Amino acid sequence: MSEVVERTELLLPEPALALGALLEVPVPDLERGEGLPLLWHWVYLLDRPRQSDLGADGHPVRGGVPAPPAQGRRRMWAGGRVRTPGVLRCGEPATRRSEVASVRDKHGRSGRLTFVTVRHRIEQHGRVVVEEEQDIVYRDAASATPAPATADEAAVSPPGGDEWALDITPTLLFRFSALTYNAHRIHYDRDYATQVEGYPGLLTHGPLQALAMAEAARATGHTGGAAFEYRLTAPLFDHQGLIARAQPGNGTSTTAVRDLHGRRTAHGTLSRFDR
Repeated sequence: MSEVVERTELLLPEPALALGALLEVPVPDLERGEGLPLLWHWVYLLDRPRQSDLGADGHPVRGGVPAPPAQGRRRMWAGGRVRTPGVLRCGEPATRRSEVASVRDKHGRSGRLTFVTVRHRIEQHGRVVVEEEQDIVYRDAASATPAPATADEAAVSPPGGDEWALDITPTLLFRFSALTYNAHRIHYDRDYATQVEGYPGLLTHGPLQALAMAEAARATGHTGGAAFEYRLTAPLFDHQGLIARAQPGNGTSTTAVRDLHGRRTAHGTLSRFDR
């Protein structure tokens, strides 16, 4: 049984207002008790490690959930599952309890992989309002050889009428990192991302892609209790843009993220249920 780490804080409106301004999406009437939209809990109840506890990549090497399985392993967000059986509201305290639910080792084409699932539960007034599992993958350190600059050869596919385009810039990635207290350098330090980890550009956060899918669904009227399962299937870099889409169905929305050239990088399924 893994250790359960607990954090409690008063949820103030400012992080939600900041997220709404960053994504340029509507913010609920927080003063009148409207709940936070799906996944907006990611700007609350954040881990805030000491600077001396951060590794070379910007992630905590001790004291966090999860802790890296070994020194020098590279961390990526792979996907997750979120349920909202209650309404998470600002102006009230909330408690998050976090633990490692499972650890699995595999060997892929790129070498050794460790999959870690982290479970979070958020409560207000003694009731669970958010249940979440996050899938994190660790891989061995990449070659220090810088990635060559590449140009996307596929034709640009502009967003359609049912798609939402988010302009991915270094400024946006930096602000999202700051808002979520994420110091992972692959999102804002281009020299580190290309020279150390071997990527062709800054990586767009997995949580940002998931939020884009959730917001695309909210724009179609999908609100209330939700169960959202999503998977990140390919890396998305800053020069490739981000275009999200949600296709409503009978109580279910199918969501996806693609780049400016039509390559899909994430997909999800969002189901509505009565609280």
